[in-house]
Order: sequence, then structure tokens, then C-alpha cells
Amino acid sequence: MSPRLSVLFSLLATIGLANPRSESGKSGPNIAPAPEQPSAYLFAHFTGESPRGEQIYFAVSEDGRHWSDLNNSEPVLVSDVGEKGVRDPSLIRLADGKKFLLLATDLRIAAGKGWGESMKNGSTSLVFWESSDLVHWSKPWMVDVASAIPEAGCAWAPEAIYDESRGDYFVYWATISPREGERRARIYGARTKDFRSFTAPELYIDRRGEGGKGQDIIDTQIMEVEGARRRFYRASGDGQITIEAADHLLGPWERIGDLARLGYTGKMVEGPILFKFNGQRKWGLFADQYATGRGYLPFETTNLDDPAAFQVMPAGSYSFGDSRKRHGGVLPITKRELAALRAKWPSQPSVTLAPLASPGRKIRHADFRLRIDADVKPAEDGRWRLTPALSGEKGAVSIRSTNYPDRYIAATPSGADIAPDDGSPTFAARASFVRVPGLADATATSFRLVGSTDIYLQADTTGLRVAPARTEAARRGATFIP
Repeated sequence: MSPRLSVLFSLLATIGLANPRSESGKSGPNIAPAPEQPSAYLFAHFTGESPRGEQIYFAVSEDGRHWSDLNNSEPVLVSDVGEKGVRDPSLIRLADGKKFLLLATDLRIAAGKGWGESMKNGSTSLVFWESSDLVHWSKPWMVDVASAIPEAGCAWAPEAIYDESRGDYFVYWATISPREGERRARIYGARTKDFRSFTAPELYIDRRGEGGKGQDIIDTQIMEVEGARRRFYRASGDGQITIEAADHLLGPWERIGDLARLGYTGKMVEGPILFKFNGQRKWGLFADQYATGRGYLPFETTNLDDPAAFQVMPAGSYSFGDSRKRHGGVLPITKRELAALRAKWPSQPSVTLAPLASPGRKIRHADFRLRIDADVKPAEDGRWRLTPALSGEKGAVSIRSTNYPDRYIAATPSGADIAPDDGSPTFAARASFVRVPGLADATATSFRLVGSTDIYLQADTTGLRVAPARTEAARRGATFIP
């Protein structure tokens, strides 16, 4: 284009009369608007080995640091195929920008199969869902990707990435199987265009540790980064959280470093998640603190090529929401998609329960024991959701822990405890309460045990009990300020 034409186009553009090229390559006034850029994030995850923990949960964030649970910390997708449980979800936007795909491990430890049996004789299939808008999802389907691997015991922690050079998707996962005299976890991969028909599985990563001894590798995630040149980065759980880089998806890969210098080894963290912060040359890395059961720990960096640049996000600068999140994936989303997700799966705020009889204190759990404390740390241990009663009684509620959403406050013969829902009618009855005006203050709340006329949840200086409230002291103890 000549200098004179360039000036002309610039002048026309300032008054909205010219756009030399649209997304379709055509010019003129009937140009489709530019696609909305991502400005928020969706986090797909599971929560643990509880009866409902091994399903798909969603949380959203506008800054990638502060997350809020959708659907009152309940599952948004439930698998009714295979083992009827899913873990390790990964979520991608397909290359055409029109659909989304969610894939996950077909595994349900809560069913009682056990880890040993699951590693040797587990499912070799992956579970998939598809959506055009993130709120309406297909029924799940399964594909056996790993049974062709000799003596394959499982197919775990799947991920998918679009390979522009081949025009297809590379799906990779961990399989435990014997090879060269060692039975351990290695990363395998296969290619697909439709997530229903796959090529034969091929070995992708086979780790060697110190002295050449085989090293299990179960969790790997790859991210493509555009810059002065296109590069691929991957984070893997292989005895460390190892960071590598390559110019091509299939390598060769260069080891950049790990998180050990920050004090976090593979004995403490697993399930790394890599993602880019929207509109910034900054990246996040979440690592699941599986050894302590404390959920994710966030790191960030401005230079993926320098392991020394990774830093733990400062305490107080992030929050992972109410539920304790396990191995999942983060997807950048638009403002419109965020609004649709919140509308589809709204969440009521979690509450604290302050006993009228113990000013300045709150009901909390610690080591799965109920207590009444003034200083609750972490704060999530003292937050609860008043959910529809497990008993099904209309208008009644169950009091559910936010960070351990399978656990509820329940009556016991000797008082009250916080216990996992075992799915039985007996548990449902002792964990369901009718919410009524406070017995000692009508502006507050009391919780009467379902099926009773005068048995209430009560607090004193030592803890909680469920007992008759027939005295003034008992009525005061049965009154709470949400």
C-alpha cells in the first residue's frame, strides 16, 4: 500500500468508514464485529472421594486469583457411564471457536474399588462431554483409548491440545502398564478429529529418575504460547513439578526446571494447571496439595523460560472459593460466557453461624470435629451452606460444610458431629433441620431436627449438641445469628 493510501485509510478509520480487512478477509461496511476477547476464567474440577465428589464442578473468576463456586458447590455434570464417577477434568475451546469439549478420567474411588485395583484393572476409557455455550452439555460418552497398550491398567488425567500443524487434536493421558520390565505410569497419546475415533495409542513420555531408575509420571499439561516465536510448555508431576519447553508439540523437549527450590516437591503437590492471565504477559500455575489435603496452591510467573521467576502468590491475594478443589483445568472465557454460567448455576452466599449464647464465636470444624471458636482460620472452616434438606422435607435445610461439601452437621446420640453423607435415609434424617425464628430472639434463627417438636441444634462454650430446648439457657443456646 502506498504512503498516500495509508494516510487515507487512517483518516477513514477514525470516522468509522473503513476497515481494510475483516476476519473473513472482506472489506466494506457489513463487517462482522471482532470476536469478544476472554476477560474471565472457568475452572472445572472435582472435590474428592466423597459420594458426590467425583463428578464435575465449576468455579469462575474475573481475575484468575479469586474464585467463586457455581451451583452452591454442587456438581454441574454427573457421569452415568462407565464407573459413574469422573476425576481430573480438562476443558478446551475447540479450534473453530464454536464448541467446547470436557474430558475426564473414568474413575470412582468412592464406590469402594480401591486404588490398587483401579491401577491394575481400572477403566481404560475416557469420558467426554460437548457444549456450544458452556451451559448446555451433551450426554457423556466414553472412548476406550488405552486397552491396546499391553496389560494397561487404567487411563488417567487426560488432556487435549489442538495441533495446528496436523489439523487434529492430540489427546494424552497416563496409563500404568509393564514396559521393559517396569510396571509404572507413563504418558501415552493418540490423535483425533472428533473425539470419538482415535489413532492407536503411542508412548509420549517415559521418565527416568536418578540412576536411570524408572519414574512414574501421571499428570502432564501442555500450553501453547505465542510470542516472538511459538513455543510449547508443559508442567508434569513426575517426582517434582517439572517445567519443560519445546518448539514442536512432539518435541524435542528441554527441561527448564522445577518448583523444588520453592520448597514444593512431588511428595507435596501434583496435578499442575498452566494458564495465561488474560491480557497480560503473565502465567499462572496451580498445584494440588494432595499430601495435606489443602487444595490448590497458586504460583505465577512473567517468564516461563526461567524457573527462578515462579513465585507463590502472596497469602491474601487469592481465594479458591468455598469448596476444596482437586485436579482440574482452567479455561479463559468471555464476559458474556461468564454471565451465562452465573445465570445457569447461581450460588447463594455461604454463611457463618454465630451462637447467641457465645458472643464473638462461630461454629466451625477442625480435623472434622465441631467447635465454637472466636478466631477461625482458615475462614472456610467456619462457613456453611443451608441447602435443601437431605430428608427431602419441603422447606427444611441441611447445614453443609463449604470446603468439604460432602460433610454435614448431623445429630448423634451424644450431641452433634460433621460427617459425610452416606446416602442413607438414617443419615438424611439426622442431618435435616426445620429453620424457624430464633427461640430466644425472633430476628435470629433456630434449627429444629426434622421429625421432632422440641429438639434443636444448640451451642455452648464447648461445642454443639442436638437436644431438647426446654429451658431458657437451652433456648438461648439454640439461637444463631447467620
